[in-house]
Amino acid sequence: MNGVVLIHKEKDFTSFDVVAVVRKLTGQKKVGHTGTLDPNATGVLPVLLGTATKAQDIIPSHDKRYRADFRFGIATDTLDIWGEVTEEKPSNISCEEVEKALESFRGQIEQLPPMYSAVSIDGKRLYQYAREGKEVERRPRTVTVYELELLSFDESSQSGTLAVYCGGGTYIRSLIDDIARSLGTVGVMTDLVRTEACGYRLGDCMTLDQLRQRVKAGDLSFVKSVESIFESYDELVVSDKQAHRFANGNPLDVIRTELRNGTEDKKIYRVKDRQGNFLSLGIVDGDSLKLYKHF
Repeated sequence: MNGVVLIHKEKDFTSFDVVAVVRKLTGQKKVGHTGTLDPNATGVLPVLLGTATKAQDIIPSHDKRYRADFRFGIATDTLDIWGEVTEEKPSNISCEEVEKALESFRGQIEQLPPMYSAVSIDGKRLYQYAREGKEVERRPRTVTVYELELLSFDESSQSGTLAVYCGGGTYIRSLIDDIARSLGTVGVMTDLVRTEACGYRLGDCMTLDQLRQRVKAGDLSFVKSVESIFESYDELVVSDKQAHRFANGNPLDVIRTELRNGTEDKKIYRVKDRQGNFLSLGIVDGDSLKLYKHF
């Protein structure tokens, strides 16, 4: 079984827990995922099966959308409501002040990875250091926040909800912590839902219980194609002879394909035969279209 299973991860499951359940239910040994979600976070978790695991390192988009709840006036060691309280501070921030503060957190920003994260330093995960009571030096990283919107804010409870569209490697907990401190207070994330990841949306996902029911009923239509991972790439249809040649790893002359009128060097395409079957990814290399990745 090859393809993508879109899981709506629920609370109290790690991403690795989800992978283990999917592996058992599908009987596929090769299983991976496209981006870790914390145990208390919910939402989109694309799980890769079989040959789709080859895409793990070449996924064209790691952009994600989140809906995040937050509260000002409290700080914890994990930067979320589930950690141990490290600081409490009176907070009387207005909605207008929050809106104004968000302006500085759109675009490319510098962000310090939280100690409770999977970032590796000297071969060891940061959360491992944190569990040992150690804090290590971390370097800020540049991340991109494409959109940042305040959906709601209650001034009496100093709590609200953000909608975030960001690039890979962005920590929403850190973003909330930074926003709070820029306002002269402290804050924590109180809930997180990933609503979109790698082009897949929450409405297309199912829970593990729903997956169990589908598998039990013998319905495997939920498996998305490997090609769906690469829908952001343009499609290139080749002739039957070219399809046979390309599927065997041989390059094609660009001038003999639909790209004869011009294309960008190093551009990647979804190469398909005339019957609509996905063959592999191809990359333009001068006058040739070469195999980029075969699935």
